[in-house]
Amino acid sequence: MKYRSLSNTSFDELFEAFQQAFADYEIQLDKGEHWAMLKRRGFNPELSFAAFDENKIVSFTCNGIGDFDGIPIAYDTGTGTLKEYRGQGLATQVFEYSIPYLKQAGIKEYLLEVLQHNTGAVSVYKKIGFEVSREFYYFRPKISQIMTEVKSVGFPYTIQPIDINKHDSIPSFWDFKPSWQNSMDSVNRSSEGFIGLGVFTDNKLIGYGIFEPASGDITQIAVDKTYRRKGVGSLLFHNMIKANKLDSIKIINTDIRCDSMNAFLQSKNIEPTGKQFEMIKKL
Repeated sequence: MKYRSLSNTSFDELFEAFQQAFADYEIQLDKGEHWAMLKRRGFNPELSFAAFDENKIVSFTCNGIGDFDGIPIAYDTGTGTLKEYRGQGLATQVFEYSIPYLKQAGIKEYLLEVLQHNTGAVSVYKKIGFEVSREFYYFRPKISQIMTEVKSVGFPYTIQPIDINKHDSIPSFWDFKPSWQNSMDSVNRSSEGFIGLGVFTDNKLIGYGIFEPASGDITQIAVDKTYRRKGVGSLLFHNMIKANKLDSIKIINTDIRCDSMNAFLQSKNIEPTGKQFEMIKKL
């Protein structure tokens, strides 16, 4: 067994290993979707690593690299081991092999998300020094079950496409900081696939949403705190769903502690599909 970076590995080789490792996973990605996921999450092949049996990838970790809260971070965009190679601790060995290279590159922390019901993975991450930083809900409702009625907004407004990078007020709308894959940096890495919508009154932005129509992903939605419970969020939500190209949507990584988001989604007849842990290890 040899360990090395993915810098000289083709995407086709990586995708084949990904398919085999996640063959029994509840959600399947095709090649285009897999590449889009890696791009959005900041995949860096030089700082991603795998175990090779001869020249075959048998266990791998794809890392995204970037800043998060101003800290240089490595983000686990996908760790997998081929079924016939499981039980040998290969994923842990790949991770341990990667640490000196990440430190040398100036990375200060390692960040990941893991499904809470994947208790085996959670246990392994805790053993190698990861600590839970946040808990997230994720949602995958069918369009047919969502209540999309919009009450009348009781003041003049316009709704129009926006460039999220041109509105410094956006972070002040947040009740929680977006996760890595929903961050502004992640959206900007794949900006061609996203649509930003803004609601304005008197030329002032009072609410916005970011979504990816091709995947059904509602990435961010937030309203200025002084304009809440006036129908602005519902208006944005309705327009994002109208532009969606699938029969379902996905809302990933909303902070469990965010009562405002939980109540908003419940009002739309959207209940959590499951939970994730966000976990961090200092390097």
